[in-house]
Amino acid sequence: MTVASSNTLPNFSAPEFNLNQNGATWQWHSWEGLPYLTCSWLNSWPHGFFTQNFAPKTPSDLVEVLNPQARVYRVKQVHGARVVKTDRLYPVSSAGDDSNPDLNSAGTLTEADGIITEKELEAVWVCSADCAPVLIADAKTGQVAAVHAGWRGTAARIVPEAIAMFAACGSKLENLRVAMGPAIAGDVYQVSIEVAVQLGATIAPESTDAELLEFLHQLPEQPILDDPEPGKVRLDVRRFNALQLEKLGIKPHQVAIAPYCTYSNPTHFFSYRRDQLKKVQWSGIVSTKNS
Repeated sequence: MTVASSNTLPNFSAPEFNLNQNGATWQWHSWEGLPYLTCSWLNSWPHGFFTQNFAPKTPSDLVEVLNPQARVYRVKQVHGARVVKTDRLYPVSSAGDDSNPDLNSAGTLTEADGIITEKELEAVWVCSADCAPVLIADAKTGQVAAVHAGWRGTAARIVPEAIAMFAACGSKLENLRVAMGPAIAGDVYQVSIEVAVQLGATIAPESTDAELLEFLHQLPEQPILDDPEPGKVRLDVRRFNALQLEKLGIKPHQVAIAPYCTYSNPTHFFSYRRDQLKKVQWSGIVSTKNS
């Protein structure tokens, strides 16, 4: 798994900034002077983890950065575990009709927190503030997915649900590539012990709450940290998702985690936990032809 704790951000006096960790490169790009992030493991697919600097641009606007010919798909995110295929959705108008977060050209958006493509040239998008935006791609089929994974979706195993949909479409686990974008880091994300137990139950053998917490603390790159407040811990949502993927048989080298914390970087990322404002940044990826 690719992970780093650095929160270094780009200096745009230079054209780009690269961060290498265990084979993956997280690369900063500039579009019309605005910064967005890509992961080298997804270089075969137009994609981007966009910063708050792009606000109020929506996927209809942002697809111009990736591929203007791609059809745009998004959903109404509800912190659940539903993943839908694009053939169940209407594409959002390229004329910018998605400025209302609840409506597209066909009416009310479908409620879900993940989208998986059916054909090439489909751009799938999720928005986030502190939750993890997860982009997944199949190196053989060109199929892709975008998933919104907060702690509730992670507790409901939304990323494994997306992987199951890839498998149902014929994907082999060894061909999948997973990139988790900027999200709130574990060292600053305080949650209740009850929340930690819910997430821990998705990766640990059945046990008492105390035994489960001890199990989590003993893991390498542990997904929870102690907190000075009674009844609280610090929790790393992306690490829990990575552990769920390992349980499925996806190897750590197939999973990359962006070394940026939304909470700790107010210049580039919205953070609901930090600001208590309903503002988001977008992440998207475009499907390609079969390789």
